Amino acid sequence: MERTEAGPSLQGRVRGMLHGVAFGDAMGATIEKLSAAEIRQRYGRVTALDVDWHRIDLPEAARGGRIRGHGIVTDDTLMTLCLMAVYQEAGRHLDAWDMAGGMVRQIAWTPRWIPEMQRETMLIERLFYPEKWIFQRHQLTSCDPREGGIGNMVNCGAAMYIAPVGAVNACDPKAAYDEAVDLAAGHQHSYGLEAAGVMAACVAAAMVPGTTIEAVVDTAIALAKDGTRAAIADIAEAARRLKPHRADHARVTVEFQSVIGRYSSMGDNVHRRVETAGMPTNDYTPSRLRAIEELPLALGFCLIHDGDFRSAIIDGVNSGRDTDSIGCMAGAILGAMHGEAVIDPADRDLLDRANRFDLAAEADRFQKVVSAILAADLDRTRRRDAQRLALTADPAQPARAAAGR
Repeated sequence: MERTEAGPSLQGRVRGMLHGVAFGDAMGATIEKLSAAEIRQRYGRVTALDVDWHRIDLPEAARGGRIRGHGIVTDDTLMTLCLMAVYQEAGRHLDAWDMAGGMVRQIAWTPRWIPEMQRETMLIERLFYPEKWIFQRHQLTSCDPREGGIGNMVNCGAAMYIAPVGAVNACDPKAAYDEAVDLAAGHQHSYGLEAAGVMAACVAAAMVPGTTIEAVVDTAIALAKDGTRAAIADIAEAARRLKPHRADHARVTVEFQSVIGRYSSMGDNVHRRVETAGMPTNDYTPSRLRAIEELPLALGFCLIHDGDFRSAIIDGVNSGRDTDSIGCMAGAILGAMHGEAVIDPADRDLLDRANRFDLAAEADRFQKVVSAILAADLDRTRRRDAQRLALTADPAQPARAAAGR
């Protein structure tokens, strides 16, 4: 892939971003909902895509008719592809009205191959209830699009697919944050919405030529609000302190999870059981003091490994719990930073075969609309700057110039 003096090309960065989403998602999917201790007991350590899912030997009903492992991706990747398709259809920046229109069409009315289900159907048939919410709120109840996220379970569901917003706002993290919040307000609220904004900002910051993971994390902290900001800052402090011990994955995981436990009560109990039906809880409810786990942890593992793509993802998914989303967020950020250099051909080929897609072709189609939107932004910025210069010009300056002749 072509490199410029500014590092990886835009095409390479978009390819790296999308590969990172799919690679981290597929690796994490095999061990999702296991604790770090359970992963060590069953696998030792997961370091590759070609691994059996921990539930594959259960009866079909017990695993919801799904399969995973050996490169199969989940809704994290498929919803990312949906958002890319919405951008390609619109050809411009997006907001909550596009969640109500384009995203609903993608998840509920556009058939696609669902790898976990091994059949073509609508993605909504695979989605978790907080993501089905998009259809419920917008098509069935026709809510004000900006209010679509209100009442939803607060989770990482918007942050997990929001990376394309960062690409469309490459090198402008604040614009990425603002657009992600405008768009994902149609899906999430509270700290789930905040995480989407910060995640998009991280991807935009990662595309700054010559940047470092330290700079990306600093940008995240500068833009984040409330519990999300505090969680990222505390995880970042722990990552910097633990760098000399990063080879001790068990120690790092325990300390990271202790820190995030101040902001998220997820813990290792990620299963929903009949015994908890009707029980009151503050879990997954709006709060200015809480944060999702996945983004702070993903940034922590990126930071402790100095932005190394594979090391960050492998350690991130082996920390357990919501492993696919931790992996896809770390992968998106570091893929956008390093570009196509992160893509191992064997991993790329396995992902394409297992999921019946062509990630490079998907990325290249999206990159064309990214380039068009960035060019339009640049043209608009130049016009605005010229107008502001004219607006703020000293009216006496022409007269003084004439008098001096």
